[in-house]
Amino acid sequence: MDKLSNILKFKAQCPFLGGTKTSTLRTLCTRASPHYPSLSRLTEKATGCPVMGPILTSRSRQIAAGYASVAGNVDVKKIHQEKGVDMQEASTADIEKCPHASAALSAARMARELSSAQKQRSKPVHTHATQTKPAECPFHNAKAQTTATQPVEEVFDYERFYGEELDKKRADNSYRYFNNINRMAQKFPLAHTGKVTDQVEVWCANDYLGMGNNPVVLETMRHTLDTYGHGAGGTRNIAGNTAMHLALEDELAALHRKDGALVFSSCYVANDATLSTLGTKFPGCVIFSDKMNHASMIQGMRHSTAKRVIFEHNNLEDLEQKLAQYPKSVPKIIAFESVYSMCGSIGPIKEICDLAERYGALTFLDEVHAVGMYGPTGAGVAEHLDFDVYTRAGKTREPISRSVMDRIDIITGTLGKAYGAIGGYIAGSADFVDVIRSYAPGFIFTTSLPPINVAGARASISYQKEYIGDRQLKQMNVRNVKSKFLAKDIPVVPGPSHIVPVLVGDPMLAKIASDTLLTDHGVYVQAINYPTVARGEERLRFTVTPRHTAEQMDRLVSAVDQVFTQLKVKRVQDWKAEGGRAGVGMVDPETVTPIWTDKQLGLLDGTAPKMLKNGEKGVVDARAVDLTREKFVNLLGPLATVELKTGGVFNGQVGFGYPPVNTLEQIPISVAAAA
Repeated sequence: MDKLSNILKFKAQCPFLGGTKTSTLRTLCTRASPHYPSLSRLTEKATGCPVMGPILTSRSRQIAAGYASVAGNVDVKKIHQEKGVDMQEASTADIEKCPHASAALSAARMARELSSAQKQRSKPVHTHATQTKPAECPFHNAKAQTTATQPVEEVFDYERFYGEELDKKRADNSYRYFNNINRMAQKFPLAHTGKVTDQVEVWCANDYLGMGNNPVVLETMRHTLDTYGHGAGGTRNIAGNTAMHLALEDELAALHRKDGALVFSSCYVANDATLSTLGTKFPGCVIFSDKMNHASMIQGMRHSTAKRVIFEHNNLEDLEQKLAQYPKSVPKIIAFESVYSMCGSIGPIKEICDLAERYGALTFLDEVHAVGMYGPTGAGVAEHLDFDVYTRAGKTREPISRSVMDRIDIITGTLGKAYGAIGGYIAGSADFVDVIRSYAPGFIFTTSLPPINVAGARASISYQKEYIGDRQLKQMNVRNVKSKFLAKDIPVVPGPSHIVPVLVGDPMLAKIASDTLLTDHGVYVQAINYPTVARGEERLRFTVTPRHTAEQMDRLVSAVDQVFTQLKVKRVQDWKAEGGRAGVGMVDPETVTPIWTDKQLGLLDGTAPKMLKNGEKGVVDARAVDLTREKFVNLLGPLATVELKTGGVFNGQVGFGYPPVNTLEQIPISVAAAA
């Protein structure tokens, strides 16, 4: 029934076939249903189709009836009698001897199971029912009639439940597809697909600065691996609390100028564990949450016993109105983000701090998409808002009283985006950190991160503290791509941050655009659909890095322009004609100013880094490398084993096929704005 070549002819007509990969269809065709052995998994699914279901039932009954007419022939009965087979008392073994009887039994079984499958789909998941009477088959009719039907209690159909839940995701176009993408350390931002020889450009990675292949980071990780091995060996309080973990937490506390920090396996876990713990421990706690907060924060609130109050995105008036409904004696937390990753907006951090002080609330700031990316040392938007103050203060760890970052009670961040590593963390007062360390199950009962990852993260943070050039060049490249998109009338959702969201407005179209860019242009960008963004605001989310060249950016813009034309995706003017959506094509658009000013980028004094061209290597700052290496000498010994070439470019990577070298002092290095 399920010959794949025949089925594939109807992909254009059938929504299910059209939305399912050929490899998946092949599996469905070739594997038997766990509930109805005579049916394939695809046939079982087809019984629920309003078109194919009735057709399958009708055809199977016709086949069974055909065999029944053959079996009723007098000559057939005579043949069986001559062979010593009594058709009224036939056993299963007797039936299998006869091709007619065996086929008839199979046809009858299929008809019965098709009928059962259709009835099952119309029932509630839990029922008490009798078995369906087998379709008439004269070869075993008499025997079947002697078996009385018995009432049975149905077992919950787990596999059917899984399938139906997945069907729902596919039906509303929220099913997630996972591309096989393998970023190559020596060719970043290139990657190969599942086929090693097929290379594509990556335009949606969260490794914002390319620190995942920074030479001093990889060098540090190699030495750590040789010294401490791979795994941590246990939870933090059972064999997994290493000097590397403590040093990383000290580095993070110093970055944010807080008393303490605590590292988690991810920032999803950090947000969930912290908000659920505080929301439960504070008596009668109320958490005020921005409408566009990340799922990890929402989950943490749900896991707590606190009341959750949602305020409109970045709406200070709405937030204050809701805060005012509770006395100061009620414990309150305002949870919000600095950079909202799907739209690129930036939270009003200073103003929320003002409201928190006025109404007696704690501030919980998620800087996941900002750490490493903003501020003189990469501490995030809270630091960036007092850019000049922190620049003059230098690299001390002392808090600057009444600065925005100092006024934030709790900061959370990730090590897996701008720092190119893995893990998440919280930073705040010493007692706050100790409470989370002592009470949060998400911290206590999980294996500690491996020392190699912790060391790599610390090296990355240290390097970015000392070198601002990567942050500057990234922001300049973002400006370049946004302006070229807009010149082509490509609808960029406006925002002051580094996020480049391009509005598509249709889930299927966003998926097709993503696939077309990958297959036809070698451009990998993931489609973002509901529930990550609102329905009707589906988009392609581009991330531009300091390592993307001028030619690659031009090629990207050209490719997106061609695909938008090919697929008839709406342009800015189309959105404007409809009244606008998600900030695109609005009648009275707000003026959006990039958070990085020309002065901060070094455009006014000539210190800005230069955009790369094809064939050029990215700058690696010698001073930042030297200072980072010094931090690991006490644990790993001297690390000066990698050579730099003229222009500040690493010629190699220790431990991965690169030759040892002499000293850094022999090589002229461009230190850009880090001097």
